[in-house]
Amino acid sequence: MLRWALIFALVALVAGGLGFGGVAGAAAGVAKILFFLFVVGFVVFLVLGLMAGRRLRGN
Repeated sequence: MLRWALIFALVALVAGGLGFGGVAGAAAGVAKILFFLFVVGFVVFLVLGLMAGRRLRGN
């Protein structure tokens, strides 16, 4: 998912540089949404991993 966010960010930069404002804005919006979804997923899996590790150790 992070890879797609970076691809859309790159598309936004290229489109903005070429003067396609609408395309650049849309690609930047999609990149932002995908990035925040990636961050939320990362935090959720990090917490789940920490909780599973504590259960395996018996704490």
